[in-house]
Parts: sequence; C-alpha cells; structure tokens
Amino acid sequence: MESLKTNSVLDAKGLACPMPIVKTKKAMNQLESGQVLEVQATDKGSKADLKAWAESTGHQYIGTLEEGDVLKHYLRKSSEEEVVEKRHPDVVSNEELKIAISSGKEMVVLDVREAAEYAFNHIPEAISLPLGQLEDRFDELNKEKEIYVICRTGSRSDLASQKLTENGFINVKNVVPGMSKWTGNTTGITK
Repeated sequence: MESLKTNSVLDAKGLACPMPIVKTKKAMNQLESGQVLEVQATDKGSKADLKAWAESTGHQYIGTLEEGDVLKHYLRKSSEEEVVEKRHPDVVSNEELKIAISSGKEMVVLDVREAAEYAFNHIPEAISLPLGQLEDRFDELNKEKEIYVICRTGSRSDLASQKLTENGFINVKNVVPGMSKWTGNTTGITK
C-alpha cells in the first residue's frame, strides 16, 4: 500500500520501550502545530504506548498500519486550534449533516483535515482538501453548491468556511463538532 502523506517520518525500528516514545517526543517538538508524524516501529507494544502518550499530551493519535513486521503509527501535533473561537455564522450539527446526506440533495461535504486523518476515517461522500491547500484549490469547488465543511472539532472547518465565504462561495456551512463525534457512516483504513 502507498504510504500516507506526512510532514515527517521517524525511524524507531528495532528500538524497545521506552525509546520509541522518547524519540517520538523529540520529533514532535520539531513539528509545527497540525503537522503529521509517521513513526515506524517494530516493538509490538508501541501502538498502545504511542496511543496513550498522544492522549496524555493532547496530541492526536490518528491510527496505525501494519506492513510486515513494521508498525507505522500516525500522530498529529496538537495545536491551540481546539480552543479557537468559532466565527463563521452558518453552523450545522453532525445530525443535520447526516440528514442532508440521507436526503440525497445535491451538496458537497468538504473534509479539511490532513490527508492522513482523512485516509483513516472519513464520510464516504467527502472530498479531501486539507486546510493548508484550500486557497490554491478553490477552483476545484463549485461556488453555487451547498458546501458542508468538516474537520475533527469544528475549528479548522470554521477557518475554511470563512475563507470560502470571503472568496465568493455563497452557501457554506461549518459542521460542529465534526469527525471527533461523527456517528454516521465512515470509510477509510480501519483502525
């Protein structure tokens, strides 16, 4: 399988606990908020260790892929995004998005999380367009269509909704609380 797009790769193969965590901590310090780190490890306990470490430090554990003896763990560096005030006025709930999808009306679900987050788990109809690429790719979207913007918590999608509206998109809705609490259908690499 092709590897997922990440900002950095850490080789922790052959290292035993606690070394993968020690090296991951150092690598995370080098990343900017929101960037994704791939940690390659052979220690079978590293999945539980990294998941617990990420949760205890506020970073996001995205998921793990197994390739032979190598475990590829994906982590996203936390940012202050979780507490940013929401400013886009048109907000809908996860429940309202589920209803809109099931109604079959013409619309776009725009997932602005990082590519690795999207790969592990996303709404089947969603288009992946990471927030950092949004402004370069406006032309891929129809300005007339109803666009439901989703991320993990509603913060990146709030920013994306503002940018879309400022650039002439007329029917943009920010989905809150987003994928962190999504209970509808999803597809992607199973965790």
